[in-house]
Order: sequence, then structure tokens, then C-alpha cells
Amino acid sequence: MKKALICGISGQDGAYLAKLLLDRGYEVCGTSRDAQMSSFGNLARLGIRDRVKLESMSLNDFRSVLQVLAKIEPDEVYNLAGQSSVGLSFEQPVETLESIATGTLNLLEAIRFTGGKIKLYNASSSECFGDTGGSAADENTPFRPRSPYAVAKATAFWEVANYREAYNLFACSGILFNHESPLRPERFVTQKIVSVVCRIAAGSSEKLHLGNISVQRDWGWAPEYVEAMYLMLQQEEPDDYVIATGVSYPLEEFVQTAFVSAGLDWQEHLVTDASLYRPTEIAVGRGNPAKAKEKLGWEAKYKMPDVVRMMVEARQIGGEIIR
Repeated sequence: MKKALICGISGQDGAYLAKLLLDRGYEVCGTSRDAQMSSFGNLARLGIRDRVKLESMSLNDFRSVLQVLAKIEPDEVYNLAGQSSVGLSFEQPVETLESIATGTLNLLEAIRFTGGKIKLYNASSSECFGDTGGSAADENTPFRPRSPYAVAKATAFWEVANYREAYNLFACSGILFNHESPLRPERFVTQKIVSVVCRIAAGSSEKLHLGNISVQRDWGWAPEYVEAMYLMLQQEEPDDYVIATGVSYPLEEFVQTAFVSAGLDWQEHLVTDASLYRPTEIAVGRGNPAKAKEKLGWEAKYKMPDVVRMMVEARQIGGEIIR
């Protein structure tokens, strides 16, 4: 039985990945800064809370990382931890850089130090590319990060590449474009939209306040994207991959689809709020997942309209959808 260690198991991707690995016969251990105090609500929502071993670990503390690796002795490590909000990174740039860049470095150094044959997956981000002028980004597109979050993710990406080349570690980065699900917290704009739409449909008189709705994003379905993470560590050689649908939509269209799914006219309920604009913003985000299709056999089945409908449906019925 293979053992997997998921750093950041309490988040959206960590929970879906844990379920996928359990379904494939893995023994799964997850970490949190304080496992005794964390609720692990997403694991509970997926019905797997009691099937996962949980350990306290701080990626910012090298000793803590080393202890957990020595105790668990995993075959695969998935690094999904760290501050995950682009917007919040402008308010907490130091915490963002430390939790992502220093955390990833500690993990790499601990794996190198132990000398084990551990395979590492690192969660990188499409935010690293910055504004590509509408072109679809692939693995050779230069990084031009436009937020503290993106700077931290770019740093972690190059740390992984360096350790792979310098120490022959099996270490991969998945450069994931936006991927959503019912497990998204409301501080993410997609879940904010879905939550407000469903409350309005249920009789609330509130309005949906958003910033720039002209931005375009490549939105996918999170349960599909964690399968790509798993596939990266099953290859003969480590490599980096862009994971995306290859299709972008304006945020305005996301909003419209959500309101239509709930039987509402979006223009009656939307308020554009200038205070919600970010200091710097990416106009168009679009990925080219050709390499993932060719080498991993991975391809997104669901595009933005499907994702929105599934999120609205899950919110209205109070359940989870995994397809």
C-alpha cells in the first residue's frame, strides 16, 4: 500500500485529492498547523474524515517538516499548503511569501536530507504568468507575476526545478489555472457569486458587489484537476505541467450563468464596486494544456458553464458533487 502525505489537506484541493488517493488504495496522511484544533470540514463533507491520518506540521519550521517525514515515511508528498488568496496577498505579502516559498524550500530540503525516494508534487499557479496579452500560456511561457501571491508561487516553482536538477529529486510542479467546486470558501469570488445568487433566489434582498467583471479566466472543475496532480507522480520522469481547460470566459459571463441557473436576471442584482478592484489585475488568463493531454492523458471534461451549474446545484441541495 502506497503512503501519501498531503500538506494543506484541509483546503479544496487537499480534500478532493485525499478522496481520490483513498479510492486508489492509498494510505493518506494530511497535515495542518494544528491538527488537534483544525475542523477539517471539507474532509467531513466528503465523508472521509475518519479515513485520513492527521498530523500537526508547520512548513515554515524545518524541524517540524523533518519530523513528520521521518514519522510517516511517505512515498508521495503533495504540497498544497500556504496562503492561497491572491487578494489577501496584497495585505499579507510577508506571510504569503514565507508560507509558500520558505515552506516549499523546507519540504525540498527535508526530502533531500532524508535521502528517501519520495516523489513530490508542488502546487504552482497560473498567476505566475501574469498578463500574457490573451495568449494561452504553456510550460515555456515566461513568468511575469503581478501579485505577492504570484511572486511567491514563482519562487517555489524555481526552487522545485532547482532541486530536481541539482539533486535528482522526483519533484514536479503543476501550473494550475483556476479550478472551482462547492468546497471553495466564500473569500474566493466564484463561491461568493454562487452563495449570493442562491441567497437571492431564496428571497434575500441583498445585491452582489463585484469589482472588475471584464477580466477573463480559464475555469475548471477541481475534482478533475487533482487527478492531474496524481498522474504527474505516476510518470517515469518528473516534469512540470500546465493544467487548464484551454477556454476563457469573462467574469461577467460567470455571473450571468450563475443567475440564469437560479432563474434570475443578473443585471437586476449586480453592483460594480470600485473598492473591490485589485492594485494590479490580470486581464486574461488562459492555459494551453496540450502537454498534459499528450503525456498524462489528462483532459478537462468540464468548462465554466458546467462548473457554475454544478456549484449552484450543490449549494441549493446542500450537498457535494464529485464527477
